[in-house]
Amino acid sequence: MYLFRMLEIGCIFLSLSGSFAQKVSYDFDKNAKFSQFKTYRWVYIKGAEQLDEQWDRRIRAALDAEFLKKGLSRMDDGKVDLYVGYQTAAAKEENIMSYSLRGAATLGDTTVYIGQLVVDLYDAATENLIWRGAVSKTIDQRAKSEKRQKNLAKAVAKLLKDYPPEAKR
Repeated sequence: MYLFRMLEIGCIFLSLSGSFAQKVSYDFDKNAKFSQFKTYRWVYIKGAEQLDEQWDRRIRAALDAEFLKKGLSRMDDGKVDLYVGYQTAAAKEENIMSYSLRGAATLGDTTVYIGQLVVDLYDAATENLIWRGAVSKTIDQRAKSEKRQKNLAKAVAKLLKDYPPEAKR
């Protein structure tokens, strides 16, 4: 009886562990030539929720590290290939905003959910949104600092695992 009860409890924990996993989704412009993009600059997305300065530094550092692994170099001055911006929702769901000056971006969902990080890549030459990725359960304001950093690094690595998307055939 004890063994059966322990197996039952174990099954419950296994079924719940999937619900705590970070979920990743992304969409991209199938005609974009991602292999040509080598440099990027950070942009703020007007109207998007901004977290405190520490979160901003954490998010940018985690993304910078992953982008470097993908062959993208950040440049603060001069001409770049991509503009990169991010959005979060820490306290309540938010509408996704767009950096593009040429109209609304329409890749993927239109809501940033609580705890989610949404990253946008824009072709700097056209200011068109060419890639949008979202990862859930990333922003937890109540977690300890070490846990925040670890969770964020894991989330960003998952988010950019398949970047750049495969070339159009």
